[in-house]
Amino acid sequence: MLDADVTLLSEHGADLVFAPEREDMYPGRDPLVRVTAGTMGTVLEGSFRPGHFDGVVTVVNKLLNLVDPDLAFFGEKDAQQLLIIQRMVKDLGHRVEIRPVPIVRQEDGLALSSRNSYLSPADRITALTLHRALTSARAAAEAGANAIQVRQAALDVFAQQPQIDVDYVVVVDPNTIEDANVTFVGEALVLVAARVGTTRLIDNMRIEITEPTTAQ
Repeated sequence: MLDADVTLLSEHGADLVFAPEREDMYPGRDPLVRVTAGTMGTVLEGSFRPGHFDGVVTVVNKLLNLVDPDLAFFGEKDAQQLLIIQRMVKDLGHRVEIRPVPIVRQEDGLALSSRNSYLSPADRITALTLHRALTSARAAAEAGANAIQVRQAALDVFAQQPQIDVDYVVVVDPNTIEDANVTFVGEALVLVAARVGTTRLIDNMRIEITEPTTAQ
């Protein structure tokens, strides 16, 4: 995996790759002092992988201290991880600027992921339901729906595919990852996670929820 990553980085003009071994990062033993992701790390993906985001912010915090970069790039595909790292940088006073990298999608809308290789041809078609659900949520928001209605629009799409096992569909405030309530107005994030066959997929989309009109 590392060799493939290095090859890809070289093709895109990278001059140096920092790939420390575990002993370099944690000499002698696991760290006794850790960073915590707080409540942001206990919900959604954090509820399925307890402690995962504490590990992420601990190692990313140490990496930023060691490298002291001006810029660091994290993909929007792992939206919760990106939001937690952005918050960590703000709360702990790192000088680095976190640059989000947009989700790359195939022509039919499926978000690129290494997990896609585990999908059978039939599952690959079914997996497009995640993008359709997000698109339906965005359309509902553009039509003036509130956060609760936006979530329901996504759920309605999943309801048409009973072979998909949905872990969650949420509309959240991207600053806190707290659920957006019926009065929420502003930029929101729709997050979905579901199992297609034996493969667990996640996806997300940013939307804008506006003030309700008198016609509503």
